[in-house]
Amino acid sequence: MNNCCRQLPIAAIVMLKIAAALVGMASPAQATEGQVNVAPSFNRDVMAVLSRSGCNMGACHGNLNGKGGLKLSLRGEDPALDHRTLVRELEQRRVNLHDPAVSLLLQKPAGQVVHQGGLRFSSHSHEYQVIHDWIAAGAPGPKSKEAKLVKLEVEPSETVVVAPQEKLQLEVTAVFADGKRRDVRNLAVYELTDNLAEVNSDGLVQRLSLGETTILVRYLNLQTPVRIAFLPSSPAITWQAPLPENRIDEHVFARLKTLQLAPSQPCDDATYLRRAYLDLLGILPTPAEGQVFLADQSPDKREQLIDRLLTRPEFAEQWALKWSDLLRNEEKVLDIKGVDLFYEWLRKSFAHGLPLSDLVQELVTADGGTYENPPANYYRAMRDPFVRGETTARLFLGVRLQCARCHNHPYDTWTQDDYYNWAGVFARIDYEIPDNKRKDKFDKNEFIGQQIVKIKSEGEVKNARTGKDARPQLLGAKKPVDTKSERLDALGEWLTSADNKRFAENQANLVWYHLLGRGLVEPIDDFRATNPAVHPQLLDQLASDLIAADYDLRSLIRQIMSSQIYQLASSPNLSNGQDVRNFSRTVPQRLSAEKLLDAWCQVLDMPIEYAGYPLGTRAGQIRGVERVRSREKPPTTADRFLKTFGKPDRLLACECERSGETTLKQAFVLLGDAGLDALLSQDENRLAKLAASDRSNEQVVAELYFVALLRQPTSAELEAAMELLTQHEKRLNGLQDLAWALLNSKEFVFRH
Repeated sequence: MNNCCRQLPIAAIVMLKIAAALVGMASPAQATEGQVNVAPSFNRDVMAVLSRSGCNMGACHGNLNGKGGLKLSLRGEDPALDHRTLVRELEQRRVNLHDPAVSLLLQKPAGQVVHQGGLRFSSHSHEYQVIHDWIAAGAPGPKSKEAKLVKLEVEPSETVVVAPQEKLQLEVTAVFADGKRRDVRNLAVYELTDNLAEVNSDGLVQRLSLGETTILVRYLNLQTPVRIAFLPSSPAITWQAPLPENRIDEHVFARLKTLQLAPSQPCDDATYLRRAYLDLLGILPTPAEGQVFLADQSPDKREQLIDRLLTRPEFAEQWALKWSDLLRNEEKVLDIKGVDLFYEWLRKSFAHGLPLSDLVQELVTADGGTYENPPANYYRAMRDPFVRGETTARLFLGVRLQCARCHNHPYDTWTQDDYYNWAGVFARIDYEIPDNKRKDKFDKNEFIGQQIVKIKSEGEVKNARTGKDARPQLLGAKKPVDTKSERLDALGEWLTSADNKRFAENQANLVWYHLLGRGLVEPIDDFRATNPAVHPQLLDQLASDLIAADYDLRSLIRQIMSSQIYQLASSPNLSNGQDVRNFSRTVPQRLSAEKLLDAWCQVLDMPIEYAGYPLGTRAGQIRGVERVRSREKPPTTADRFLKTFGKPDRLLACECERSGETTLKQAFVLLGDAGLDALLSQDENRLAKLAASDRSNEQVVAELYFVALLRQPTSAELEAAMELLTQHEKRLNGLQDLAWALLNSKEFVFRH
């Protein structure tokens, strides 16, 4: 108690404290921040302590139902509600204005009474003192005129710590709307993304292991990422790199040099040829194409190869397949005809070079019959405005909005109001179903027949927070959409405009992911300040280049594939063996289901049958996922193979649905599936023709190696193959065993 209060009667003191609690004011001697003894701010101090101690997290009192009878707003998104809860509820037992030290709000987290949440801070900590002083000041509530937090600065935001240095002090400064700045190191929350380091309560980082890590620094509603690389005292090898081909190389090499990661050597011509065919066309080069390319001595033959492949029909089929996955192009909801028409529209769009901006604009503004106007199928698989909003944000902006449906997004800037206002843009989309000829009358999610996507003249979504109609508003825009204009037209124009850099970054990141196997932002649909790009300047450059090229997909692909980064070998050196995120080498990836099965068929020179498609169709040309087509005819071996090796069911608008993981079942399929074994045993396949030819065993083995691996066998491999052939009475049986070994080798199964 301060000196002025000592001169007052006890009853007057009690009345002052009660009044302060009721009207949410500080004690008179502590009302202004200019005085020496300043009452802690509920907004800036107490809420920060609750967050720092984990009290308002989802696993604790921030849970939807609270914990132990106490429910706080998640991550402190509603200070006014939290103040009422702490000061008014439970007959005001949580705070004791007469004796702050016996307040439950202090005793429980300090471990002085039983607390299921355990010890959150000690009685000697800064956190304890903040809450104690706040209660002693009368537990004042949030101040309506208190300047809001507008920026959180952390220094350094990115740095390298070289041994023997092991520690780094973070400086955390909160900037408020009135221009005032405040050191909040002892109020911020430090969240680690891995176990390479630890951070104490004052922002001192201690290295635990070498490597690169990200620390999320959070104060109130703002978060800032800090990227730190812990390096050894001296580089393992002298840093060197190929000469840069373009700005991609300049950006990545500069980062690699800072991290002391020497890039691998460029790959050889055979590896580049195989990589380019698989990435652009989804198939292997033929033996004739391989021989021509390897014999070519032109210095720019790789650039010429890219240009040729970009004009092939398989290129459009490959990108139609990728986008069919994302757009949920499957037979159950769209029906067989809808799937075929949607796929064909995508294929033609890529074949004719439709700019990505135009393609997306046609998708999001489409209405009318789903047969007459195939882009309208985009909305056919999304039956409510919330799914439409979440999907559109994820696919074309790289924003995961779903958390904001129930509360403000805990890891991003989006509020609950942002979520419902964005969903309001899609509120008036409706469907006319002339005749649904579904085969399963009990499955309400199945649609067979034409549908009409139409726009109603009325209808809004309710904001779950306010209970009122949401205001249709584009994501991140300051003003709602003009109610007199067509909302989808406004959406299409805004989404794909050159001013919307997020769209260009998202598309550039998607293309980079499909060519390099990993996005610059990873996961590729999770753009936020707390998940920064591994090379942010490069992503910005690619987005700018894409805009300058009028969103030409081929231009971006040509730029990436011409870079040294794309052409690096997969073999690691002494410095980059553990690197999988900075693109210092090519990381081998298992071929996708379609590419692997098509590669088998190419090597054996035999087609395979898929339910509902004519014989000779490649896996990369399949338009849907066969859940409806296979009703009339059971799934074939090929259909089961694609399912086993990760072809998605297209139930989610997300790349994550396609699995690239290896499983035990996949190993069993490759080892002895009867259907695939039949491919090896066909009388008219490549093996049978080689066995019946008058060519020597050495020539036959050399051809089989070149067809499968685009190279000649080593002397040891040739010797082993010759021994294998001599062990069989029939040369065909020996070739079947050899082909089986080649088709199951890591060199064949992986893209490297």
